[in-house]
Amino acid sequence: MDGMLSLQKNSTITILGAGLMGRLLAVELARKGHRVEVFEAQGADARGSAAHVAAAMLAPLAESAVTEPGVVRMGQYSLPRWRELIGQLSQPVFFQQNGTLILWHRLDAGEAQRFQHKLSQTQSQIADLPPLQMLNGTQVDALEPSVATRFANGMYLPGEGQLDNRQLLAALEFAMTELGVKVHWNTPRSVEDFHPGSAGQPDWLLDCRGLGAKPRWNALRGVRGEVVRLHAPEVTLARPTRLVHPRYPIYIAPKENHVFVIGATEIESDDMSPASVRSALELLSAAYAVHSGFAEARILEIGTQCRPTLPDNLPAVRRVSKNVLEVNGLYRHGFMISPAMLDVVMQVLETGQSELAPRFDLSVRLD
Repeated sequence: MDGMLSLQKNSTITILGAGLMGRLLAVELARKGHRVEVFEAQGADARGSAAHVAAAMLAPLAESAVTEPGVVRMGQYSLPRWRELIGQLSQPVFFQQNGTLILWHRLDAGEAQRFQHKLSQTQSQIADLPPLQMLNGTQVDALEPSVATRFANGMYLPGEGQLDNRQLLAALEFAMTELGVKVHWNTPRSVEDFHPGSAGQPDWLLDCRGLGAKPRWNALRGVRGEVVRLHAPEVTLARPTRLVHPRYPIYIAPKENHVFVIGATEIESDDMSPASVRSALELLSAAYAVHSGFAEARILEIGTQCRPTLPDNLPAVRRVSKNVLEVNGLYRHGFMISPAMLDVVMQVLETGQSELAPRFDLSVRLD
């Protein structure tokens, strides 16, 4: 394959896709003085992207139960980077780093023990993760008074966090406008429409279309996620809370103004149809089991979306032709790892390689 051009001052970059990854790259590149143009198949509200539905939890240790150490390292790296990236935005974005609370009912103590074992294995591999703390009922009540007396035990994972996904997407859209990024909404484009490096063409093309890139990246598949957004004035939670359960473990992510995002494990399907009654009942019943105040909550929406996922459930960056990079496969960890992915891609663009990628066991194919 022809040699890559390194990113020069005032380079022109075209980005396909304005989901989370596309917006982050557009803002970062424009901030560094490059001329950026974005083509997005859908509207500015990002309703067609997985990022619009996500709970946006930043929980590397909690997620280590279902992912590899490299992804955990990406998540840990990304936590302080989120503070920096959000601090550069002119619009406010809710960001919280109060840790994660893990709860379970007595009948599920065996499942909780297995969960704890997985997390302990992760901590033995990644020394800089804050150690998990085992809690008795009194300690659970002190940490999260609103669930007092309901749970005899729990785990606290300090340092983990969350942000408001929709505020972030809106703030990044505003930043693109501020920085002069030219965005074409409702304008689908493919890699074949461009010839980067040629006369009259962009210097670089970045494909961040998620499942929209499946015609070119056949290994991509959709993994369905379902979430409920509730307004629950009677419920106050200080941090994301996860309920361990053998069949439907759920998470509850409290946003501002008593809005809660409640979700569960994924479904191996690229089905984009509305959520089933069974899924909705399981989510709502589990939430009520955590806090009785959810009984009077108002359902704002029940959303579904499919996350772009590669066969190994790990993200990847690959160069497919001269000065064309594809960034994809962030799976269920998009918000948790996207700052790390951003920094890897920027290193590749600026130097032709990434020193960070080996640290994250990240697949970066540049040949």
